[in-house]
Amino acid sequence: MTHSKAQIVVTIGPASDERGVLKVMLEHQADVIRLNFSWADFDARTRQIRLIRELEAECGRRVPILQDLPGPRIQKGQEHMYDSQAVSSITPNDKEFIKYGVEQGVDYIALSFVGGPEDVLECRKVIETYSGKQRIIAKIERKVAVEAIDKIIAVADGIMIARGDLGNEVPIEKIPFIQADIIRKCNEAGKPVITATQMLLSMVENPVPTRAEVTDVANAILLGSDAVMLSEETAKGKYPVETVIMMEKIVLEAERHMGSKHRVHKLS
Repeated sequence: MTHSKAQIVVTIGPASDERGVLKVMLEHQADVIRLNFSWADFDARTRQIRLIRELEAECGRRVPILQDLPGPRIQKGQEHMYDSQAVSSITPNDKEFIKYGVEQGVDYIALSFVGGPEDVLECRKVIETYSGKQRIIAKIERKVAVEAIDKIIAVADGIMIARGDLGNEVPIEKIPFIQADIIRKCNEAGKPVITATQMLLSMVENPVPTRAEVTDVANAILLGSDAVMLSEETAKGKYPVETVIMMEKIVLEAERHMGSKHRVHKLS
C-alpha cells in the first residue's frame, strides 16, 4: 500500500477508540493520534493511550500521540469561545493536563490560544517542571498570534493552523491567505505545520465528502502542509474509517501532482 508523505492527524473519541476501528484507521495511515483534552476523562484517556501503544506495537510503526490542551476557553455546550480575560494561554487545568501527559509519555502537546512566543516558552517551563521533554505545537487561532507568527514559529516545535477559532478573530475571507502565509513560513523554517478544522466535516454524517472539502484538503497539501487533521469526523462521526481512507486518497492524489516538490517535516 502506498503511503503519503504528508501525515494525517486523527482525533479519537467514542466513534474510534474501539480496538478494531482504531486498528483499521492505523492501517490506512492514521499517522498521529490526537487526544482532545477539552473533554478530559483521565480514566478514558489512560485506556486510549494504552490501546494506541498496544496497536503501535502490533502495526510495527511509531504512532505519535498529540495531547491538545483546552486553554482559556468558555465552554457553552458543544461550542466554546476564547476567554478574553485570560492573562496566559496556560490555565491551571492545562498544567494538570501537562503533568498527566508527561506521566503518560505523550509525544506532543498542542497549546491553545497562543498569543505570542512567551506562551510557548511558559509551556516549555511547565513541561520541564515535570521532567518532561514533550515537543510543543503552537495553535494559531488568535489575531495576535498571526501578527507574531515569525516569533512563535522560532520557539515552537511545530504549528497548527486552527481555522475554527481563527475564524472568530479575523474576517473569514482572510483565512485562506493567512493559511498560505503560515504554511510558507513554516516550510522555510523547517518546522512541521498542521492544517486543521472542518476539513471533511460533512463526513460526520455522510459517507462521502463534498467537492469543496476535497478541494480544501488537496489545496492544503499543494500549499505545503506537512499534516492535515481530522477532528469530529473521527472522534464522533458515523464514518471514522471511511473518512481516514478518503483523506489518504486526496493527499496521495495531491502529492502525485506535486511530484518531487513536496518536502515533508514529519511529526515523529
